[in-house]
Amino acid sequence: MPGRPVIAGRTTADAEGEVVVLLIGMRVNRFWAVHHWGRVLFAMVRMQRELSRDKSRGLLRHVLLTASPRTYYVVQYWESKEKLYAYAHAPEMFHHKAWAIANRKERAGKVRGHVGLWHETYVVPEGAYEAIYMDMPAFGLAAAHGQVPVERRGRRAKDRLAYRSRTGERQATGPSGG
Repeated sequence: MPGRPVIAGRTTADAEGEVVVLLIGMRVNRFWAVHHWGRVLFAMVRMQRELSRDKSRGLLRHVLLTASPRTYYVVQYWESKEKLYAYAHAPEMFHHKAWAIANRKERAGKVRGHVGLWHETYVVPEGAYEAIYMDMPAFGLAAAHGQVPVERRGRRAKDRLAYRSRTGERQATGPSGG
């Protein structure tokens, strides 16, 4: 099977410090309104392509998922919340243009409920996330931050949640370390 190689055994994500996760998606409310929701779906794809071409924007990895025949979403892992905000507000990027169009339509009363949009952003401090993968290629958090043998972070979930990196220690105590 093509793609990333399977890593035998148990592994975990090599994330250090806080983790930024954005879930962003759409829901098809009226299947027959393809001319409405199709544009939204293609806009999502265009934004992913735009971010994939410019790594300096801060998107580490993404995965497109579906929750049902109506709901499609992207899980994105970001370097920082600052880079996520910078992308969302950059006037030269497609996201800014797409939201301007959506906001204009809403103000003009031209949104008719054909397609729903949503997002959730999580900024998770170190010690509040953990991951385990068994006989898996790098996926999710591990694809974004790297994959290491589970023993480096602890065999049990409570041990992995207790793990503290130097990056996490600096974030908790401030830049001076105290």
